[in-house]
Amino acid sequence: MATKTANVTARIQPEIKAQAEAVLDRIGIPVSVLIDTLYRQIIMTGGIPYSLSVPGVQTLDSMTAEQFDAMMQKGYDEAQKGNGLSVDEAFKKIREVI
Repeated sequence: MATKTANVTARIQPEIKAQAEAVLDRIGIPVSVLIDTLYRQIIMTGGIPYSLSVPGVQTLDSMTAEQFDAMMQKGYDEAQKGNGLSVDEAFKKIREVI
């Protein structure tokens, strides 16, 4: 077995680290094993071995022109009715999630 001498350092939000490590702890996988496995999968697949997407959010690439137009019309109608958030409120909500 090869000697492990390389280190990986990453800066992440403490609460994200704690939540992820709690999940790994429940399934019995040390962080180092997860990182090693991920790196091996990157080598074997020649890329990131999973989809980087937001589940449940439809993207422009997956929409027909009619679906896109309907979505834009719905947003426009909501804005006309005064339903919505200011830019500051919207970014505040986004920051709360990330």
